[in-house]
Amino acid sequence: MKKIPIVVVLGHIDHGKSSLLEAIRKEFKITEKEAGGITQHIGAYKVNYNGKNITFIDTPGHEAFSEMRSRGAKIADIAVLIVAVDEGVKPQTKEAIKVIKEADLPMIAALNKTDKQNADVPKAKGDLQKENVLIEEFGGDIPAIEVSAKTGKGINELIEMINLLWEMSGKESNVKAPPRAFVIESFLDSLRGATATLILEEGKIKIGDIIGSFSTFGKIKTLEDFQMKPVKKILPGDPMIITGLEEVPALGENFQKFNSLEKAKANIKISSPLIIDSVPEAKKAINIILKADVKGTLEAAEKIFINLAQDGKKINIVKAEVGEINFSDLKLAETTLSKIISFRAKVSSKIENSAHQKNIYILSSDIIYDLVDGVRKLIDEEKIQKEKVRKEIGKMKVLVVFKTQSKKRKDYRQIVGGKVIEGEVKKGELEIEREVGKPGKIMELQKKKEKIEMAKTGQEVGILYEGDIKIKEGDTLIIYEYVEAD
Repeated sequence: MKKIPIVVVLGHIDHGKSSLLEAIRKEFKITEKEAGGITQHIGAYKVNYNGKNITFIDTPGHEAFSEMRSRGAKIADIAVLIVAVDEGVKPQTKEAIKVIKEADLPMIAALNKTDKQNADVPKAKGDLQKENVLIEEFGGDIPAIEVSAKTGKGINELIEMINLLWEMSGKESNVKAPPRAFVIESFLDSLRGATATLILEEGKIKIGDIIGSFSTFGKIKTLEDFQMKPVKKILPGDPMIITGLEEVPALGENFQKFNSLEKAKANIKISSPLIIDSVPEAKKAINIILKADVKGTLEAAEKIFINLAQDGKKINIVKAEVGEINFSDLKLAETTLSKIISFRAKVSSKIENSAHQKNIYILSSDIIYDLVDGVRKLIDEEKIQKEKVRKEIGKMKVLVVFKTQSKKRKDYRQIVGGKVIEGEVKKGELEIEREVGKPGKIMELQKKKEKIEMAKTGQEVGILYEGDIKIKEGDTLIIYEYVEAD
């Protein structure tokens, strides 16, 4: 069976990759859906042209997404290199050329924006030659096609060239082979759970199949095409969107079919990301909790933080994960004195209000340039001027538990009475001595049914406590605060 060709579109930012795809597949416009007109996810789209199907992978052009572009090239059969003729070869163009050559892909050079007044086609061709991209006109074997996403010039010729290269390759696909699919994007859907965009390389996949990768596994609950329309099965070369996975899968890995959930689970080799839940020891460190909508943008944002660490200032990523900002993130931000960075992840009004009340800084951005600028300002302004260190201020022995409420199994609200056995007790952070590392909060203090600000050694006091751990009679509570180091 002839496999559907998978074509990756690569090139510098703003050189017209998304616009070109939009011109090819008018029924599916992606540019309008992207923040700031910038493609920030890998998307896979199947196009039927004159009875022949082609799967396109659109990749972001910004330098921070180099890993995403590389993954796109690894799964593809043919690469289309977009070069805007008003600018010529740019930094990400050079990187794209390197990726294409390393993947050993057949290449087509699409010289875009030929409709512009300052278009300079000869210069663009010359720039390619300097990068050892030898087009047919100069004695090489790489087709160069002049196109315009705006006017539609050269679109038919480009598609015909893709089909010609594919026919010449003679590649076949065995639908009876064990299925193997490549992860090009993944995210956490608040309603459907872990969701992944895959491209099937061989075999076939249907609803109910048990699949697994090195990072997750599951039984396919829903199977959709690239337009999110339900389908019964997927054939080689087709893009698909699946749900039913236990966790959000890692990008770039392969899924395969298993006979049982036990065997799929045994295949897992990638552990969950490490969460560091302590205050940084290094001075001038900025703690970051990073949330993003999908794995690709999460990786790109992490790379930005690595590149921006400068002048002795340390950026410590306390937690990085896919999904919306939640109250657990706010608790962690309080405990670790972290700033929360949201890259295209939703921030609800409840979360915003709670963060404001708790004085937790949230930077939210949909565009990568704004994210970079925001992080730079965060560093330059040194919002954390000095190291914060923990200082114990008192201890309290619990004598009686008056009332316990539990909204969830790990969310307690209690009224307890006890005696201050050391230092002083006031509103703020506490730990239960038997559960070190699991903080809670004293929300209110009372003595003889009257609110007070503080209780000292020897005094008996009642407190309103909130935390994940349930206080018991006889517990010793450690009260502490964070202060600036000398």
